[in-house]
Amino acid sequence: MSIRHAMLALLTEAPKYGLQLRQEFEARTGEVWPLNVGQVYTTLQRLEREGHVESDDAGRDGAQKRYRLTADGERELHGWLRTPPQAGPPPRDELVMKVQVASRLPDVDVHEILQAHRRRIVEEMQRYTHLKADAAPEDVGLGLVVDAELFRLEAVVRWLDAADSRLRSHPPTRGEARRTPDTPATGPAAGHRDARDRAAEARR
Repeated sequence: MSIRHAMLALLTEAPKYGLQLRQEFEARTGEVWPLNVGQVYTTLQRLEREGHVESDDAGRDGAQKRYRLTADGERELHGWLRTPPQAGPPPRDELVMKVQVASRLPDVDVHEILQAHRRRIVEEMQRYTHLKADAAPEDVGLGLVVDAELFRLEAVVRWLDAADSRLRSHPPTRGEARRTPDTPATGPAAGHRDARDRAAEARR
């Protein structure tokens, strides 16, 4: 997520110190996305260099500086809010890559792997469901975060089910079966080996 834009949004309310921004960010997101202090000050320094924020304590260190939003920062924030995320190639999802690899290994049961991941994600969904049930109704920030994560995890479970069905209907071509020591080699690679053997015999 864009931490820099979250900082700009918090500064629309009033000038604030770095630690205050960190605490408010974590509180409003239900402490699901903890922030490192160094990350906060690095982000604020960058925003100040870009002219999106300014501090009224230029001679003090980061912890003593109070930051406020500039007109450029406000324009940047509103532009970001109204700009749809860029369309691009799908991200390199680790789970998708694991399933791709497992489906082509001869000694791996890809369906067992799919079910193992499904069980783990369902457990995670249950954890977020309990978190949502325990949250106060007025804690809107936490509710938004938990709802988003539950919908995301639900989509992953649906993908795992679809992948399992697809792989059962159309199993991919696995790698070449492993040859035993007595199995003669064939194909181009075998031809190259035969040529090397003949060359070696000629040199003897």
